Amino acid sequence: MSSRETVLGGCSETEPATAEIQAIADQVKSQLEEKENKKYTMFKAVEYQSQVVAGTNYFIKVQVGNNDFVHLRVYESLPHANKPLALHDYQTNKTRDDKLEYF
Repeated sequence: MSSRETVLGGCSETEPATAEIQAIADQVKSQLEEKENKKYTMFKAVEYQSQVVAGTNYFIKVQVGNNDFVHLRVYESLPHANKPLALHDYQTNKTRDDKLEYF
């Protein structure tokens, strides 16, 4: 097994965000804005981890200001469930140096 493969239930290594991860973050941005009652003019995914469960959890570090970051936990259901991406949890007041971890 390569280090890039994910063990069922375990989190992958933290990796730089890709265009796909940015698209996932963009799809839940409005959910975060509603929960926080604020609009984010900057919303740039910088790194992520994934966790394979009955679907996939994505843990995404998103830059929302100069040194202001949020951590998102986004759930993507299995394809046959045909459900939209869901923002399951988030953490605010993070910095670039805060480690992305399961929450």
